[in-house]
Amino acid sequence: MAPSPLVPETRTVGRGPTGLALAGAAVLMVGLLGPASASADDTFVSDAETSPNVTHVANVPKTEVMSDYNSDLAFSGDHAIGGNYNGFVIYDISEPEDPRIVSEVLCPGGQGDVSVSGDLLYFSVDYPRAGTECGAPAVPTTDPDGFEGIRIFDISDKANPRYVAAVRTDCGSHTNTLVPGKDGEHEYVYVSSYSPSVNFPHCQPPHDKISIIEVPLDDPSKAALIDAPVLFPEGGNTNTSGCHDITVYPEYDIAAGACMGDGVLMDISDPTSPVVTDVVRDTNFAFWHSATFTNDGRTVLFTDELGGGGGATCTEAVGPERGANAVYEIDGHKDAPELRFQGYYKLPRHQSTTENCVAHNGSLIPVPGRDFFVQAWYQGGVSVIDFNDPRSPKEIGYFDRGPINENRLVLGGSWSAYYYNGHVYSSDITRGLDVLKLDDPRFRVAERVRMEEFNPQSQPEYRPGRGDGS
Repeated sequence: MAPSPLVPETRTVGRGPTGLALAGAAVLMVGLLGPASASADDTFVSDAETSPNVTHVANVPKTEVMSDYNSDLAFSGDHAIGGNYNGFVIYDISEPEDPRIVSEVLCPGGQGDVSVSGDLLYFSVDYPRAGTECGAPAVPTTDPDGFEGIRIFDISDKANPRYVAAVRTDCGSHTNTLVPGKDGEHEYVYVSSYSPSVNFPHCQPPHDKISIIEVPLDDPSKAALIDAPVLFPEGGNTNTSGCHDITVYPEYDIAAGACMGDGVLMDISDPTSPVVTDVVRDTNFAFWHSATFTNDGRTVLFTDELGGGGGATCTEAVGPERGANAVYEIDGHKDAPELRFQGYYKLPRHQSTTENCVAHNGSLIPVPGRDFFVQAWYQGGVSVIDFNDPRSPKEIGYFDRGPINENRLVLGGSWSAYYYNGHVYSSDITRGLDVLKLDDPRFRVAERVRMEEFNPQSQPEYRPGRGDGS
């Protein structure tokens, strides 16, 4: 079905006890497509190899509309939102073994990183367009009128998302991170981006900074850039010109930044003014890519995207310490914390030279008091990791398809894999959404942790001794 452009109307939608006034923005248009017929087959047969404690229960193939790369995931109630370089897809996952597409929004811009907050969806645009509207054509990065940054959608009606606003940020938005406000009236989006050039009008070097967008909850159409704090006033590592991703842990007022050549720890007690409290480097790391805290906030796991995600780095020749995870404990005083290296984790299942494979996006499995992690490794599949001993993490489960092409390297595989309300959801670049079930006594308590919303880069706390996530 051909997309039909929609213009958002001024209206009020529910958001807890208050409402969101969505002011009309006539220049913002969205290509909306209705529910697609694609869903998990009635008699699903997996095409992957799994460990005995992992079951592949469903797959939703990509549609022609979302023919570009699938990217990240966020979760809201019984729905998963999947980013794509062409826009985003909303899935109904109320029955995890039979997920279905509710709607697709065709709004190209590259990357498609997503965060969700109540009725709002934040979407990263990292390839410049001629304008803010969804139908705007691509333009060169040298175009001074090109738009990159954050698009904001109202998804209160999952079948009919509406475009609310667009905010330009320097160097676009490779990833975005939702940061709750302290006053209950605002929230913030940390925007990470990089790769400046003197030839790019909106992406000038040194770009040792991030962008902060403030969103008034009663009128998100007035979202605006409020600051672009410099994280590396002395320039950072020679390879650092911005950050790739930031994970915040609001319960502890901390954040971890994966910033190309540097790993950073930040104090975000004032979310409008993050303060770098420690910086680490690792000669084995090629590209600091993402981070995840343990539930107690005392340990952080960083990932290294060696080869930029397109290389076959899970081979014996590359070895166990490059393209891996690095686990750091947070020591020192609260006002002067120090990141101390503990150990590496590298996918133990060697992949072929025609499979792009490297550490990528993952999340904790919510077992209070224990440290388990589920993680995407592109064509290395999904790995379930025990890092309770941070000096010696080990794989305890896996999901792994064969190479897309046995004769040549083709980009694909699991971009992100996250645990949410009893299942693991994996966004495969080329094959769509996969759903996995973990059958392991170590994770039974995790099945009782229920969340109404989950952004993996804005970590919730799981309280020990309780069956719910807060």
